[in-house]
Amino acid sequence: MKIKSGLLLLCLLACMSARAQNWGGGVDDSNLHFGFTFQYLSSEYKILKKGSWRDIGPLADDPNPPALTGISSDSSPGFGIGFVVNKRLIENADLRFTPTLVFNDRVLTFHHDEAKDNVERKISSTLVEFPLGLKLKSDRRNNFRAYVLGGAKYSMDISSKKKTNNANITDPGEKMVNNVRNYLSYEAGLGFDLYFEYFKMSPEIKLSYSFNSVLKGEPNRYSYPIDKLMLRHVTFSLFFE
Repeated sequence: MKIKSGLLLLCLLACMSARAQNWGGGVDDSNLHFGFTFQYLSSEYKILKKGSWRDIGPLADDPNPPALTGISSDSSPGFGIGFVVNKRLIENADLRFTPTLVFNDRVLTFHHDEAKDNVERKISSTLVEFPLGLKLKSDRRNNFRAYVLGGAKYSMDISSKKKTNNANITDPGEKMVNNVRNYLSYEAGLGFDLYFEYFKMSPEIKLSYSFNSVLKGEPNRYSYPIDKLMLRHVTFSLFFE
């Protein structure tokens, strides 16, 4: 329902902006311009388990870890705010740098024989992300232009280390699953430039996928059965330039 409402709103905006040729603040005439962005994202893990994940055996701090029947990851929402630095390369190609502050919680669910014994581990993160991408644009049609983009981003978790330190937790059942603090991802997306009188607005949807596992390997009942955690993001953004 939310997606349908968003698409309807974008159609209305496109119709409103298509009545006359708008200046768009002159951003396309500048070799370098700036803007800002608001983002909504949904993230989840692709989980690759070890061969012996069902029965991991005794651990140093957990002599009797429970047997598992499954490990899953549901989509979790988040949001971000950031800036845009856009460098015009040629008429139909731009280089874009969009540093963003992202707040996102991810969830892993560990399934056991009884549903009531299932355990959720929440991984909370505050990220500073530095995406760099190439934007390939179609020719402008009145107040509309479509584009695709691809690139990579560097992510750095700035959450407090004290909140994620398993050494301070004595109960094995309360241990956390931690992620590495720095990782790289590749990205691809598409969007539309909508021109108004004094600015340009660009709704965009983008997919990102971590190059390597984001799991911080630790010998506890939750981290040990997992071989790799690959992080996936679907991000919907509104850019104002």
